[in-house]
Amino acid sequence: MTLSRASLSRMAERGLEGDAARLPPPLMTFTLLVIIAALAALVGYAVGARSRPHRDAATVRAETSIPPATAPPSAAGDRRDGDEGFGAEKARLVRSRDSEAAQLRAEAATRGAPLAQLSEFARERERLFRDLADARTETARYRQIVIDIENNAPPPILAGVGEPDDLKLIVGVGPVLERMLHNLGVTTFRQIARWTEREIAEFDARLPEFPGRIQRDQWVTQARALHESKYGQRVPGLRGAG
Repeated sequence: MTLSRASLSRMAERGLEGDAARLPPPLMTFTLLVIIAALAALVGYAVGARSRPHRDAATVRAETSIPPATAPPSAAGDRRDGDEGFGAEKARLVRSRDSEAAQLRAEAATRGAPLAQLSEFARERERLFRDLADARTETARYRQIVIDIENNAPPPILAGVGEPDDLKLIVGVGPVLERMLHNLGVTTFRQIARWTEREIAEFDARLPEFPGRIQRDQWVTQARALHESKYGQRVPGLRGAG
């Protein structure tokens, strides 16, 4: 409850009047001074109480005002530390990758010579396989040629005198050999029956697919016998035995 200055003055006057009537003069003076000091204190308190709410509100507003937001000083330092750690880890990974790459290159260099040799072997093998395939193809072609000659070839131009004999009657002479002999101009038993040792060697060389067959199968002796059996006479102009 707040007392006005007039009320306080009237209360002080009544009190002073009453106290003055009851107290002696020295004591009354002291009491009067005490009352005046108390009144001054009350007046000062009242004046201060009126102005205090405004001051307290301003103080509260100043104290409770939110300062501008600033980043904590440690955040930038933490970012720098994180960036430095990331950079160090990245450098370590790059060094590890370079080291592994160098090791792989060294291993590839040491294995290069054996790999080159294996590649050379592979190329040589492929070449041999191609040559073998070509040889087989050529052999099949010659075999087909022989079959065609044996079955479908037209009769050769006869170079012998008279009608040709059936040379297949000689043991060891088949259709292929007969055609080869015809191509060499041999068509009759009489021609073979008159061969000398020199002529036998010459014809044997001209028939490389059948080496030694003339001597082994005794073509000359067989031809003489076949001629005599067919014509009923010995071979005319015979110079020697084959």
